[in-house]
Amino acid sequence: MADSIYITPTDDTIVAPATTPGTSAIAVIRISGKETFNMVNTLFKAKDLTKQATHTIHFGTLREGNTILDEVLVSIFKAPNSFTKEDVIEISCHGSDFIVRKIIQALLKQGARLARPGEFTKRAFLNGRFDLTQAEAVADLIHSDSEASHIAAIHQMRGGISNEIKNLREKLIHFASMIELELDFGEEDVEFADRADLQKLITEIQKVLSSLIESFDVGNAIKNGVPTVIAGKPNAGKSTLLNVLLNEDKAIVSAIPGTTRDAIEDEVMIEGVRFRIIDTAGLRETTDTVEAIGVSRTRDKMKQASLIIYLFDAATTNPYDLEKELQEIAQLNIPFIVVANKSDQLLPSSAIYQWPESSQLIYISAANKLNIEELKSRMLKEVKAEKFVTGNTLITNIRHYESLRQTYQALQTVLTSINTGLSGDLLALDIRSALYHLGEITGEITTDDLLATIFSKFCIGK
Repeated sequence: MADSIYITPTDDTIVAPATTPGTSAIAVIRISGKETFNMVNTLFKAKDLTKQATHTIHFGTLREGNTILDEVLVSIFKAPNSFTKEDVIEISCHGSDFIVRKIIQALLKQGARLARPGEFTKRAFLNGRFDLTQAEAVADLIHSDSEASHIAAIHQMRGGISNEIKNLREKLIHFASMIELELDFGEEDVEFADRADLQKLITEIQKVLSSLIESFDVGNAIKNGVPTVIAGKPNAGKSTLLNVLLNEDKAIVSAIPGTTRDAIEDEVMIEGVRFRIIDTAGLRETTDTVEAIGVSRTRDKMKQASLIIYLFDAATTNPYDLEKELQEIAQLNIPFIVVANKSDQLLPSSAIYQWPESSQLIYISAANKLNIEELKSRMLKEVKAEKFVTGNTLITNIRHYESLRQTYQALQTVLTSINTGLSGDLLALDIRSALYHLGEITGEITTDDLLATIFSKFCIGK
């Protein structure tokens, strides 16, 4: 962390429960710091833990005076071979909130301090266990609730993003050092950094950055779920489709138009990708005040969606009217799927077959669960899930996304500086700006405020 602005001592010993509160079979209490073994030894009566080998587990009792707190298993990890690279002990006790509280209180009396949210992971980062993107991936892994988000977090934790960023940064640092060297020989008019090579490098880096930036739409959807709006005219079968996708009767289904007055939302997992499905009020002109509010909210939800499923009644819809509706949706610049519902009622002479784009439609019957799997496959395709399955590096974090965008802009300024023949000192400033933003991502450049913001989102004990 040689470039880091963050300089905060971490020489005290911290303690926190590593498992969630509530009655359970066991609970785990984690302690980290230079006094860890001395503090636990005072309570643990079975043996001297300082004389035991690292990565071993020991059974015994914890006692405060003559009072037995609990029978426990003590796992020991000696520095630097631990998660935090400090001395760490994990106490596995019975899962009673009272017992956990008594053990922690006993350790606090020995001089330990209650850990802040994410402080164990923060220490691991500060001690060089991993970089900042990998530390953030720990939180993503804890909160992953789908196969896709789990794999994305694992990939990031194992250095997927870090390796890409570090490689780009090293190449830029090389050219920056050459330009800095030129400044030392300013009066001799020498050029150590070939401008054509630098221009080529920056263009290559921008290409990689563009790919990472563009991956954020997919990565963010995988991490947070894909907001998917089911829209269409009243009685198109939107609520029926919602119920079929969720495999439960979530929404009221009625033949009466305008039954759905407000958005109904739930989640469904499709091949490891989480979709947040939103059933909305039917799109139509109405004099009903409440229904009009629902229609307005539908249009708002559509603007906020990452995917729109536009559903229409294939048996009654006029292709001319459908085309006008789809033109309006296309103006939102949001991926959408056009679905012809009640296709089981179609005849070969049905009007929809005369529409030039009819072959692009997905024909389903929500009521009869016809072609629902085809719709699910199309949903995955529209969110580009195949990019993720191939193991490509994806940006899932808004902080990384913003830093990448700023890096790209800084490099664009470098290109402009080269083309206009600006002096080496100004060129060096532009490159430093790009290096700064890249360093923010992995933590080579960071601040107390940034780290406080990142690790405050972690749970206590991690």
